[in-house]
Amino acid sequence: MAILELSDASFDAVVNGSKKPVLVDFRADWCGPCRQIGPSLEELSVEMSDSIRITAVDVDSNPEVPAMLGVRGIPALFIFKNGEIVAETTGAKPKAALKRWIEKSI
Repeated sequence: MAILELSDASFDAVVNGSKKPVLVDFRADWCGPCRQIGPSLEELSVEMSDSIRITAVDVDSNPEVPAMLGVRGIPALFIFKNGEIVAETTGAKPKAALKRWIEKSI
């Protein structure tokens, strides 16, 4: 399953309507660390598709949700369960570290 691109308009419906946890990657095209973790998140979206939905929000095109959540730096990763934030982290990490963080959080 590929990473689902969210917008300010679709964010609530996807995050609150999901039966499984949702990881949201707040990112931008110009952000080097965001581009660095992109392939790892893409792989994890396939490997972990049974347990989590991985999504992304471009902060330049969709400023409302990041502002509402207080995102100050990117990449910023949030995990939501039943519409509530259960974990968050910022910065680039190796795929193995991302996977461990996800598994611990869900």
